[in-house]
Amino acid sequence: MGRKQHTRNATGPMGPSQRQLRAGELIRHALVDVLREQEIHDEALLGVSITVTEVRLSPDLKHATCFVEPLGAGVEAAVTAGHESAIIKALNAHAKFLRGQLGRHIDMKFTPDLRFRHDESFDAASHIDRLMDDPRVRADVEASDDQGED
Repeated sequence: MGRKQHTRNATGPMGPSQRQLRAGELIRHALVDVLREQEIHDEALLGVSITVTEVRLSPDLKHATCFVEPLGAGVEAAVTAGHESAIIKALNAHAKFLRGQLGRHIDMKFTPDLRFRHDESFDAASHIDRLMDDPRVRADVEASDDQGED
């Protein structure tokens, strides 16, 4: 009698496993420490503070996608305005160095390969806020609230 194969996929309907979530948070906290402590000598990263918003791990925990947001991104007057792609490119260029430093901060069997991506969720949230502030949308929301009270 054959055993039924059970696979769990990070992109499947079940989402990431508890193990992936715990390891992701461990790596996120350690990566914040590494970025704060280590001076990365790159023109694009000089004077830039980086927020690590989320780390997603592959099911085997060997590959990590790190979502980052440069401090002040999206604010026109900020130093990082319009330079997000250069900052992400610089982080990806130094990913092996960061991985080596990360290995000294975490206690895992394997230190995952790091890939950095810009976190677009802040832009999406800002877009939704602007939509909700639109007078036409506000009128629709208030009209549906009035109907619900009857």
